[in-house]
Amino acid sequence: MARYTGPVCRLCRREGEKLFLKGEKCSKNTCPINKKKQVVPPGQHGITRKKLSEYGSQLREKQRAKRIYGILETQFYNYFEKANSVPGVTGENLLRLLEGRLDNVTFRLGYGRSRIEARQVVRHGLLRVNGKNVNIPSYQVKVGDVIEIKSKQSTEQRFKDILEVTGLKPVPEWLSADRQNLKGTVLALPTREQIDIPVHETLIVELYSK
Repeated sequence: MARYTGPVCRLCRREGEKLFLKGEKCSKNTCPINKKKQVVPPGQHGITRKKLSEYGSQLREKQRAKRIYGILETQFYNYFEKANSVPGVTGENLLRLLEGRLDNVTFRLGYGRSRIEARQVVRHGLLRVNGKNVNIPSYQVKVGDVIEIKSKQSTEQRFKDILEVTGLKPVPEWLSADRQNLKGTVLALPTREQIDIPVHETLIVELYSK
């Protein structure tokens, strides 16, 4: 499957804010996006870009959400179609689907310093869901699912190193994490208030509803 392999700091510059695509590394002062500096979008015409139109603002929200979760256009649109076909608020359904991806849940549990690393953990077959091997990052977790790291000495040491960085990060209320045993449980589906990403989902709905 295709994926973006370029510099992620370029994506943050385009959105004009830190998306924390490198996890804790983005908190360092070396990040090109700093409140003390002017943020210039990438490209030779970046500094000359004018104020966004209504369509431009909607497009930027969609691009921001795609980049935070690390997915491409077709897959993102499929998530929207699914969110629009089930009862509830479409925008909230969309974010709930994105949060329910296995790679995102792995990140939320602290088993990856970034969503990129969490996806690598899944793809490398280091996880079990309800005792079964799962290596599909887009796998949708359900309430009651138990996500655990496979028990190997080398694997356990790797995650101990990761948890030294992520261990102080709080786990969302809709998850529970037993970090000593490298295991987590999905307690509930997240509400909008429990999803802390800087995206206005209503603008995404308006964009796709045109």
